Amino acid sequence: MQLCNTLDKNELEAKLRADGAQFVTVSFYQYAKIENPSLFRDHLYTEMDKLKIIGRIYVAHEGINAQISVPIDSIHLLRELVDEIDFTKGVRLNMAVEESGAEFPFLKLKIKVRHKIVADGLNDETFDVTNKGKHLTAEEFNALTDKDDTILIDFRNHYESEVGHFNGAITPDVDTFRESLPLIEEEYLKGNEDKNLVMYCTGGIRCEKASAWFKHRGFQNVHQLEGGIIKYANDCKEQGIPNKFIGKNFVFDERRGERISENIIAVCHQCGNPADTHTNCLNEACHLLFIQCESCQEKMENTCSQDCLEFTHLPEEEQKEKRKGLQNSNLIFKKGRSEKLPFQKRSEKNLT
Repeated sequence: MQLCNTLDKNELEAKLRADGAQFVTVSFYQYAKIENPSLFRDHLYTEMDKLKIIGRIYVAHEGINAQISVPIDSIHLLRELVDEIDFTKGVRLNMAVEESGAEFPFLKLKIKVRHKIVADGLNDETFDVTNKGKHLTAEEFNALTDKDDTILIDFRNHYESEVGHFNGAITPDVDTFRESLPLIEEEYLKGNEDKNLVMYCTGGIRCEKASAWFKHRGFQNVHQLEGGIIKYANDCKEQGIPNKFIGKNFVFDERRGERISENIIAVCHQCGNPADTHTNCLNEACHLLFIQCESCQEKMENTCSQDCLEFTHLPEEEQKEKRKGLQNSNLIFKKGRSEKLPFQKRSEKNLT
């Protein structure tokens, strides 16, 4: 049986439109010890493909991390599927806060085996990732973060917190999760061992590993927001709890963000006007992720600079020829750290 999808983007979009299914975006994760990730990957692909689920899933010896789009009629079947697996039985399924934006958040099902489901740069064999901090409900989170002896830390990257974060949170200027662990301990936690440490991220997977790490490092009062920003926003709405999150929650699919509050706390990287919509530069030789307002999007035709705009006007064959051998992963990785953008969030260490 073929365990991958070979159709191109246009064929995939046409197929999804023809099927006419309505999807809901779902995310879940679980840290667990998986003896044979490759075998588990093949089983999962076979079963999810039957349910016409699309999305991106990572499997490793330390667990599973999934962001998927599920046909509405198959949500109960997904629940049955994950409950049939010992280590995902009863796992929390985070439903998207909003579905507006991209027509299809995902186009196909991709399940990859990785060394870790969250790259952390850690090589400590004694570290137990399942020995996590205390989970907080939305109500408990609000109460604890109101206290003076609490340190609230955003465990996401700079381009995520730039468009939205919790009031009073420390938002480290980092590009990766692995960079955040030593930086946060050194700059924010030393000397504060007796305080309440509260952490959060998009859906919980990063701060769960971080909570386990800081417990391993000797911190006692370690907490994390259960289900991350996604569950918090849904719970606040459903239970009438005050929402302390301002702006947008960045998400890793074609939507690139879901509105949590009406506040726009970021600016267009090209003109400096209020904006919080991320886009990828249309120039395939660049593909830089940056914030662009509607006016600049129209004027710059979804590109990040005049050079990229002119490049996209070249004949397709000439573009392909010029792209050969280009090494642009550094720019892509820096997520908006380009000198081409006059109103970007600056960081000297990332622009040298």
